[in-house]
Amino acid sequence: MRRLHRSALLSATAVVCALILSTAPPAAGAPGHGTDGGTAGGTVGGTDTAEAAVIGVGHARAHAELRRAAKGAVEYPQARRSASLAALAASQRESNAAVEAAVSGRFAEYFPSPDFGVHVALLPTGKVLLFSFSRVETDPTKETGPTDRIGPANAGRAYLWDPAKGTGARAFRKVTPPVVLMPDGTHAPRPAPFFCAGHSFLPNGMLGVFGGNTGGKGGSGAKLSFVFDPWTEGWYRNRDMAVGRWYPSVVTGADGRQIIMSGQSERGTGTPTPVVERFPAPGQPVPWRPYDIPLDAPVQRMRFDAPFRNDYPHLFSLRDGKIYGLGRDADQQWLFDTRTQTRTDLPRRPADFRGYGSAVPLPAGFDGPDSVLVLGGDPLDPNTYRLSGGAWTTEEPRAFGRTQDDTLILPDSTLLTVNGAKDTRDYGFGPFNPKADLKFRRTELRGADGRWRLGPAQRLPRGYHSNALVLPDGRVMVTGDELQQIANDPDIKDGMDGSIEIYEPAYLHRGARPVLDRVPAGEIAHGAEFSVESSTAVGVRRAVLLAPTTVTHAVNTSQRHLELRMTGVRGRTIGLRAPATSADAPPGYYMLFLLDAKGVPGTARWIKLGRR
Repeated sequence: MRRLHRSALLSATAVVCALILSTAPPAAGAPGHGTDGGTAGGTVGGTDTAEAAVIGVGHARAHAELRRAAKGAVEYPQARRSASLAALAASQRESNAAVEAAVSGRFAEYFPSPDFGVHVALLPTGKVLLFSFSRVETDPTKETGPTDRIGPANAGRAYLWDPAKGTGARAFRKVTPPVVLMPDGTHAPRPAPFFCAGHSFLPNGMLGVFGGNTGGKGGSGAKLSFVFDPWTEGWYRNRDMAVGRWYPSVVTGADGRQIIMSGQSERGTGTPTPVVERFPAPGQPVPWRPYDIPLDAPVQRMRFDAPFRNDYPHLFSLRDGKIYGLGRDADQQWLFDTRTQTRTDLPRRPADFRGYGSAVPLPAGFDGPDSVLVLGGDPLDPNTYRLSGGAWTTEEPRAFGRTQDDTLILPDSTLLTVNGAKDTRDYGFGPFNPKADLKFRRTELRGADGRWRLGPAQRLPRGYHSNALVLPDGRVMVTGDELQQIANDPDIKDGMDGSIEIYEPAYLHRGARPVLDRVPAGEIAHGAEFSVESSTAVGVRRAVLLAPTTVTHAVNTSQRHLELRMTGVRGRTIGLRAPATSADAPPGYYMLFLLDAKGVPGTARWIKLGRR
């Protein structure tokens, strides 16, 4: 693994150096650079100005980044990281010793990843896309990401994890984002810095990614627009958005188009944009088939605005076909009608400001969701809040308040909360402290009765930038939080500086599972009857669709759970009826699970819902 990493590092260094050397040094006074003329012996932004006078500012900056990373390894040594990880593993074993897997599930695997997983997406190929940034620090008591960096250090990275290949290094493959020139005064090429962007799925299974970081103090919004194609496993660039977006939200509507809102503008942090855009613009076809690759496709600015004061609002396309925008501020709850391009007010949420907490469109049986449960975001408030029928109600509380949590809908329609912190990077012992209160490692489970109970503890505390998703085999992948990952890195010098933990829900420990042998290969129209084959058909009691997750910063706009009507069982054949409309279930790829009388799901197969 280290040999592979060294080769990759040498190749990457050669590419970066070539890119830097082929780019003229930026003009004096450009953003992120000093205006002292490069006085010998001084530093500007950590760059040695004497060195810069000889080899150029860009090349000197690259050297400064390497020195900074080396310094971090000294200030936070490997022995400390190893000891911390060992202590977490021991406390996890002790905490979970009395937990019954068949009642509360269990954490089964923990393994390295080459990416922090700030953004994750389950693709219809069964692979998981992880993307984030190239780190600039190895000391977890400092900011790891290049938020403020100007130039090539402000870069993105991406990998694919193939669960079918296991958990070793060979199960991951780099899928580098396109090289771009950012409007930061340097014009230095680098892999697109699309971390802290927004994303959702298109009907053809591709992932639309919008925004990112141009750099500067506090970060600033990028106008970038990409799709990732799971079929060719490549990135494709589209026309820039009208405005830059740093921390935007994106949701796919009933027509398959993506609605893009909020985010800090290109003017920098503290300048959220009210501009709403959609992709692709009307007049452009919605990408429907796997080979419909958007390339240089435009967005459209919509007539209504969305003046959210804070970033990453929760967006949901519910049963009525409208977009529900639930802001972090209690008074910023809005309903958007994309057909009439109008915005109306929703009632004020009972709770005050909510930080990075999760929100889930609650399962509603055979119909699409018509209510949302808002959770977390306030360490002092354990309550959950439901928006239904245009009114808010206070629902069952969880065991304690937490922020940075991730809540998932499981195939059996129960909810699972993983991850969390006291505050953005405070795990109970102050900001940027990698130690964590054990309670923030405890999962919580919401049963069919709506009541919450504590579950097993995960190994790694995961707060800011933590993520989770449900895999087709019913397991849950947990990742994210770069601070905790480098604080507990088993080898900070190798290329695997992220980590993934696998949770097995209780249903995986309750005996045999249903088998789904065959599903339709083509598109299934809304409201249509179709059939599947199962060697265990006689024991199947439920069939459900679960939308694949794409998530970042506790914002998961893609989750959806629908029951399918069973129209009959004849031998190995099970008749099913698809959801009635695209408002119930937007067009695209879904996981189809069969469940038995005990609520145990089998391994899912993918179906394509919606016919043009």
